[in-house]
Amino acid sequence: MRLHLHLLSDSTGETLENIAKAALAQYDDVETVRHFWPMVRTEAHLDRILQEIAHNPGLVIFTLVNPATRRILEDRCMALGLPAVAPLDPVNDALSGLLGQTAKARPGRQHALDAAYFARVDAIQFTIAHDDGIGFDNWEEADIVLAGVSRSSKTPTSIYLANRGFKVANIPIVIESPPPPALFTLKRPLVVGLTTSADRLIQVRRNRLLSLNQLPDTSYVAAEAVARELQFARRMFADNGWPVIDVTRRSIEETAAAVIALVQEKREGGPV
Repeated sequence: MRLHLHLLSDSTGETLENIAKAALAQYDDVETVRHFWPMVRTEAHLDRILQEIAHNPGLVIFTLVNPATRRILEDRCMALGLPAVAPLDPVNDALSGLLGQTAKARPGRQHALDAAYFARVDAIQFTIAHDDGIGFDNWEEADIVLAGVSRSSKTPTSIYLANRGFKVANIPIVIESPPPPALFTLKRPLVVGLTTSADRLIQVRRNRLLSLNQLPDTSYVAAEAVARELQFARRMFADNGWPVIDVTRRSIEETAAAVIALVQEKREGGPV
């Protein structure tokens, strides 16, 4: 089935993209043609978009806070016989009822340059500067330290967590090159071990070598060597009492969510 999906936002559209992605993941065999329309803040801009919607009819999902612009979109979609969905409406209605306030119609208000925004930028800068074992002298400033063998998704998970506002360092666990002693004396950060199955790790490493035009016949992908690496890392995690997450069947987002849950447990004083 082929579906035209029109995403209209008066801001960056990041929220809409995530909502659409989550919803579409529940359906199989759907060929989706996405039409992405961010920063829709004038009627003239909306008129041009509506011409495209009429030419490629499909589902319209929008986050528009300006009442006039929104009304035009809803009326035109109704005339075209197309569904137009505002996914944040139920949440805003519930919040308004509980808080006794009316939502402020300010496009992109969640992207305001406030203290939280700059804290997130600082977290991203810290995380990039402390990738792959770099900068261990100030790991104590991190919120999270991820440890794991090569290609266990440490870096992408770190970057994702940084975008959520966490300062993250990561360190590869290599048998021939033990981690710096600083890793074992950390007080503030939560150290989390990432592990995976040997078969999955070998597959990922082989793909990495092929992408670099290198022959996949080194000890880096040898079954016995990989098994030893994973055993060495797991023993280190256990000896130091670090929580461990198996990333074998987890996406980066799922791994990050599990890490965040551990951080919250630590901050609340519960078991980690």
